[in-house]
Amino acid sequence: MAKYVALVDIRGQIQNVQELASVWGDIRIEFEEFGVDLEGSYAVLGEYDYLLIFDAPDRDTAFKAGIAVESHGMDMQTMEIIPIDDFAQLVED
Repeated sequence: MAKYVALVDIRGQIQNVQELASVWGDIRIEFEEFGVDLEGSYAVLGEYDYLLIFDAPDRDTAFKAGIAVESHGMDMQTMEIIPIDDFAQLVED
């Protein structure tokens, strides 16, 4: 499985906290249906509203996860990440 990090921004206004909690519940269910393991989700101060860390079986599945989030009125910028030790090994090769 590949690991991804995503920066998420809410497009419109959320009417209340309960609505937002419901949306995230729906997103979690969709992730599970795709075989995506949501490792962590964080609220962020700054340009973006949330940060997600997740594992997906492949790039196509990561795209599906992004589409799922965006279908709930959010923008998602997804990046594949690898541990520094793995990156160092790539550079050495």
